[in-house]
Amino acid sequence: MESQALVIATIGVLGVGAQWVAWRTGWPAIVLMLAAGFLAGPVAGELGFRLLDPEAAFGDLLEPAIGIGVALILFEGGLSLDLRELKHSGKAVWRLATIGVVIGWALGALAASQIGGLAWPVAILFGGILIVTGPTVVIPLLRQANVQTRPNSILKWEGIVNDPTGALCAVIAYEYFRRVAESPNASLFEVVPPLIIAAILAGLVGYAAARFVTYAFPRGAIPEYLKVPVLFITVIFVFVLTNKIEHEAGLVAVTVMGVTLANSGFSSLRSIHLFKENVAVLLVSGIFIVLASSLTINDLAYLDPSTEVGLRFILFVLALLFIVRPLTVLISLLGSDVPWNERLFIAWIAPRGIVLVAISGLFALRLADLGYSDGQVLTALSFAVVVATVVAHGFTINIVAKWLDVKGTSRPGLLIVGSTPWTIALAKEMQALKTPVMIVDPSWQSLGPARREGLPFYHGEILNEATEHNLDLSPYQVLVAATDNEAYNTLVCNEFAHEIGRDSVYQLGESADGDDDKHALPPTLRGRALFESGFGVTDVLERQQQGWVFRKTKLSDEFDFEKAQEKLPDSANMLLLVRSTGTLRFFTHAARPEPRAGDTIITFTPPQLRTPEEQAAKRAAKESGRARDEQSQAKPPKPQAT
Repeated sequence: MESQALVIATIGVLGVGAQWVAWRTGWPAIVLMLAAGFLAGPVAGELGFRLLDPEAAFGDLLEPAIGIGVALILFEGGLSLDLRELKHSGKAVWRLATIGVVIGWALGALAASQIGGLAWPVAILFGGILIVTGPTVVIPLLRQANVQTRPNSILKWEGIVNDPTGALCAVIAYEYFRRVAESPNASLFEVVPPLIIAAILAGLVGYAAARFVTYAFPRGAIPEYLKVPVLFITVIFVFVLTNKIEHEAGLVAVTVMGVTLANSGFSSLRSIHLFKENVAVLLVSGIFIVLASSLTINDLAYLDPSTEVGLRFILFVLALLFIVRPLTVLISLLGSDVPWNERLFIAWIAPRGIVLVAISGLFALRLADLGYSDGQVLTALSFAVVVATVVAHGFTINIVAKWLDVKGTSRPGLLIVGSTPWTIALAKEMQALKTPVMIVDPSWQSLGPARREGLPFYHGEILNEATEHNLDLSPYQVLVAATDNEAYNTLVCNEFAHEIGRDSVYQLGESADGDDDKHALPPTLRGRALFESGFGVTDVLERQQQGWVFRKTKLSDEFDFEKAQEKLPDSANMLLLVRSTGTLRFFTHAARPEPRAGDTIITFTPPQLRTPEEQAAKRAAKESGRARDEQSQAKPPKPQAT
């Protein structure tokens, strides 16, 4: 018991630790998790102190635990898919999910057999599994690279849709070869139709479960504190039940259930988003560590390039990267309205992930039971495919996206909620610094000055779920809520804190010094207060009417922050600084960034008093302009042609 608890703790530390290192370094998390699993399992085992041996610790419980984990990951992925996104990429996704599946399966099986040297039954099954593209890897890579909306949406949807499809293809192949082993005269037509019918039934069960949830939750049939537990138990029950219909049909059921819930629009779903994302991170981390640490040095020996088998496998992985995937995408999208630069980008990006490894490990054991010796190499080969594709695509996605011109704006953007004279003046200053900026307001009248100034704007309610599908929020890494309602500003900041980051949402108005003030909004809900003085909306608008303006000050080695402060009025207020990379850092009541050479500081300052010489020069300029106007009015009008 103690050893099992220690194994679970070690898995958690390694998995979450790898995710944290990935966040700090920007490296692909899956590579670090696989490395941690290898080091704790087979590598440490060779040195005589194996840290993790999941099979010895959990025994027969390991396989069903991994299966349930994969099901929950697919369900979470389905919850992130809104059908309204298909308006940008629907035809391309369906082509990749139909034509692409057939082409990818055929080419993958051919490469596994002719290049990888696998027996045909094993090659056909592995070709079906290779259809999957790993949403748990694709989505973080796309977020990291800031790819444009259409290729982003196509790759994300393809990853989610093809995960259960790849599992179903593997099931069809396995069931056929199992039937052939039992009855050598069995034909393909005796095997495939029952499996397709089983997949359809599983999908209907998943749909029915989702409709039950959308009916019961809003009507108070389930108390609020039990909604998340009931939902997750329902997912597990649906997965296990549909697997009784057919092996791995549960993956289809939970995916359909997730997509149905994502598009049902019921309010209870919003309250579980943060929790389900946390569960997905824990499951992905744990499963990768478990599968990687379960390998042995003998399993990895198949990948030794000095041997003929290892060389064939390396050539197979290269064929997968440079022949199978590009041909699959380019043939599938032939004649579509997707531009060629986006097609080439999609053809290159296809990292594999958790589902490939989990399903390969599952069928490796079953193929060995059927007498196919090549089945035992599937686990090691699937890890090789995952590592190769994640490294190749993870470390080149930014370069390829820039080269093919599918990358979004590289400078961090500023999203401003509320169209007021102060926010419009701020947006103009930020636009002058080439910072992407967007003003959001539900009032068309309030947006009038922004339209006249030519500023980017969005007419709509920022808290409406439809905003996610009509406004691309990915370019904006900082949010400022500056409407005339402090409580609404707080609501906006609290809503977007988990998506943008608690340290990247700001609002006007000083927060309470503690939780003792019952009349103030608690700081745990608010965004960070703009300005060190904690100006509120009324404060900034009054000062603006008095002539206060924004000023930009560029720092250099010769003109440092202290000299810049000497040039500013004593009552000037520091608002933010813009790094040379475009990163935004705000001066708040709780934090003060460290200015350095190359930064541009934005201050909110009172009107500067002019010297007598400056006033005389301004009067002379006005008199000169008045004289020119009088001269132009005194000229006789030109005769008109008759």
